[in-house]
Amino acid sequence: QVQLVESGGGLVQPGGSLRLSCAASRSILSSIVMGWYRQTPGKQRELVASITSGGSTIYAESVKGRFVISRDVAKNTVNLQMNSLKPDDTAVYSCNFRTIYNGRPTDYWGQGTQVTVSS
Repeated sequence: QVQLVESGGGLVQPGGSLRLSCAASRSILSSIVMGWYRQTPGKQRELVASITSGGSTIYAESVKGRFVISRDVAKNTVNLQMNSLKPDDTAVYSCNFRTIYNGRPTDYWGQGTQVTVSS
């Protein structure tokens, strides 16, 4: 079992910045990959950014150049720095921890944190 606790969401004006953090209850290096996903009502959850245990990163096209995913191995946290925020970035952002359990990929999710970009 892995518990994930997200923090850092809130209300921000367009063009502003927010930093999301995801604290894991065990070493993030025991994951295959960790990521941030977002979802709005009526839409499928989408990957925003991910980072593998080896440190490789992937970003959604819509956030490239604006968002940066990083990790602090000592603190077992993965962060998402979000800059130049747009109203379209408004969503519930959730942290994901994927690992292998009983030989199968297993996902753990945080509770989600609301990000609202509005003037």
